[in-house]
Amino acid sequence: MPFISELIGKRVADADGRKIGYLRDLVASARGEMPHPAIVALEVKTPGGLVFVPVGEAAVLLAPVIPLLHTLDAIAPYEPGPSDLLLVRDILDQQIIDVNDVRVVRVNDVELAKVNGTFYVANVDTGSRGLLRRLGLLRARPRRAGKGGPGKTPLGIISWDNVEPISKNRQLRLKVPGEKITELHPADLAEIISDLNRNDGSQLLEALDARTAAETLEEVEPDFQASLVKTMTDEKVANVLEEMSPDEAADLLAELPKARSRSLLKMMEKDDAADVRKLLSYPDDSAGGIMTTEFITVPPNRSAAQAMKAIRQDAHDAETIFYVYVTDKKKHLQGVFSLKELVLAEPRTPVAEFMHEKFVSVNVRDPQDLVAQLVSKYNLLAVPVVDDEGRLQGIVTADDALDKIIPTAWKKRIPRLYH
Repeated sequence: MPFISELIGKRVADADGRKIGYLRDLVASARGEMPHPAIVALEVKTPGGLVFVPVGEAAVLLAPVIPLLHTLDAIAPYEPGPSDLLLVRDILDQQIIDVNDVRVVRVNDVELAKVNGTFYVANVDTGSRGLLRRLGLLRARPRRAGKGGPGKTPLGIISWDNVEPISKNRQLRLKVPGEKITELHPADLAEIISDLNRNDGSQLLEALDARTAAETLEEVEPDFQASLVKTMTDEKVANVLEEMSPDEAADLLAELPKARSRSLLKMMEKDDAADVRKLLSYPDDSAGGIMTTEFITVPPNRSAAQAMKAIRQDAHDAETIFYVYVTDKKKHLQGVFSLKELVLAEPRTPVAEFMHEKFVSVNVRDPQDLVAQLVSKYNLLAVPVVDDEGRLQGIVTADDALDKIIPTAWKKRIPRLYH
């Protein structure tokens, strides 16, 4: 089966044998129900300009010189439509997502197939052989099976069934079932989006459900988050913000224009918006500015069994369940215990008997540097944040506390054991 790199640049001659130009591109029609577009025209570069010649006028396509059945002036030119693709212009060198290897790859060549006298777009080649073929460093020869053995698709070859152009900007995207995309780890999705240009990254993010988009955004820095959601609808962004942890949502909103931030807050659920507004009221580099309001509390008169039941009910809303905080009716912080200590306690034991009354905490106005020092000194996964009256306002997790001390690339590698 021929590749487009083996055809482009070939001379084109008319019925009288005169060389009228050279093949610059092939036009493929995506019309109809065929999964593979058919080649419908040749784009020929002539001394007088570009001419689209219907493919039926080519006596032979796979020849050193492509002969036409008529003279050029006797051929009615083909007029490309909105559903047509120019394979060189629209497909070559465009990026697609390789979901299996979790990476962004570039189309190096396009493979054609002839069925019942008609050429169709069969596959795209993203492998090194396609690049070598483009450079003229690979001789044309029958394709061998890939590492998987006979009958397996060669490495880098992706069927056109799984590739689809985005007509708006002529970029490509890989057709992947939604569940396969959502099965990728958010960090992998974030890496893929980071490898795409901003426009393509935004389109991929918008195609994800709100929960997956939120988890993916949380893996990148707020300034990059802001650039990704710039072209997204406010409704979609508001839904994503509701799925993000309050501190992450506040960081993103702080990077957006104030008018849009206010508008998005109005569109969010009242409880979610209230949590985010609370965080935005504190300086960015303070404990209050980097804390999250998602944590678990129990009163001191509860038993270990009752505390465990409360955790089961509230754990899905918490940033971390490694620590449980003990507060009175007015939310004053009285103690803290770890999940391990709770599991080891007898079911009837009151929380007050095994909680730690001496604990490390910070004030909402304390600087982030101090929080980071405490996390490092006491080897904590999270630090409770209280106001001047000692009422629990939130917690700062270790990764957020160390944000300024550890470079972002390394901070993202810290295992989030407390999730």
